[in-house]
Amino acid sequence: MVTAAGTYRAMVGSQEIDLPLIPITEDLAIALLITVDHGVRFVERAGIELAQQLAPYQIDLVVSVATMGIPLAIEVTRALELDDYLILQKTPKLHLRDAITEPVKSITTGGHQRLLFDAARVDVVRGKRVALVDDVISTGASMRAALNLLDRVGAEPVVIGTLLTEAATWRRELGDTAALVHALGAIPVFRRDDSGLYVEDWDGGGEPDGLGIAPATTAGTTEGSTAAPNAAP
Repeated sequence: MVTAAGTYRAMVGSQEIDLPLIPITEDLAIALLITVDHGVRFVERAGIELAQQLAPYQIDLVVSVATMGIPLAIEVTRALELDDYLILQKTPKLHLRDAITEPVKSITTGGHQRLLFDAARVDVVRGKRVALVDDVISTGASMRAALNLLDRVGAEPVVIGTLLTEAATWRRELGDTAALVHALGAIPVFRRDDSGLYVEDWDGGGEPDGLGIAPATTAGTTEGSTAAPNAAP
């Protein structure tokens, strides 16, 4: 629900959190989850709850995307009693001069980026059953790029885990792969109505949903949102 303070109250598994509404364009805003702003215990508990959904897939390795996915990757790896994880980077580093790259566009930065896979780690993932995790799946662009990279190095992504899915644009981007997604909650995007108030848009395609109708259920997803009253921006 949208609160009087202009935040969005969502459930991430068993945990309730308030997320700030951040304008992306004049008419579009998102509820922004920054995992490190919610403390160590929040990420630890969320990692345990997400790992419980991923455990049946007999995972060999957890993979995530820098930087917001790193705390979650650590906690999911720990909860699965694994000892290694792999992070796909977004910024050039000295040891990534020979990196395998994949283009991606970020909704939060608004710019074009590249995912970078350390070529020295190919043998770590080749032939392994991988769980790909991230804090939020929004447009699905980062997840699609990560899946492309993993396919190119011979890994086998068997499940995708996230704290929150955002609207439904990611479903169209991922196609059949969307069936692999397990989430602890779901949030809409927000568009201004004719009166200037933010209303929930669960589709993400541009038509505001002032009634707050819940999105279609993703396999393994716990829907964490209810109908939200209008709130002034």
